[in-house]
Amino acid sequence: MRSVGIKVLKNKLSEYVRLAEKGETVQVTDRGRVVAELVPPPPASRRMSEKEFLARAAREGRFTPASNPSKGPPPRAPIPGLTLEELLKDLDEARADRDLP
Repeated sequence: MRSVGIKVLKNKLSEYVRLAEKGETVQVTDRGRVVAELVPPPPASRRMSEKEFLARAAREGRFTPASNPSKGPPPRAPIPGLTLEELLKDLDEARADRDLP
């Protein structure tokens, strides 16, 4: 593992990125204190499954999992009630009771 100051990193960024690409970890320091790390990328051949992706996103706080996941999505059937014609008729009757100037 190498350590490099911010000023040197800025001037030789390509060199340190190549080191990280080859598998070496580079610690970035500011006045002797580690503030960041350049690390090699993860293997590109393996993709995360949907389950792994969602678990990681939940751990990182990107979303809150459902409190009761056993319930499925809401029903797609229309909510029972008045038809549009019945609703408009009822609305007309309610408005007829008003005294209009």
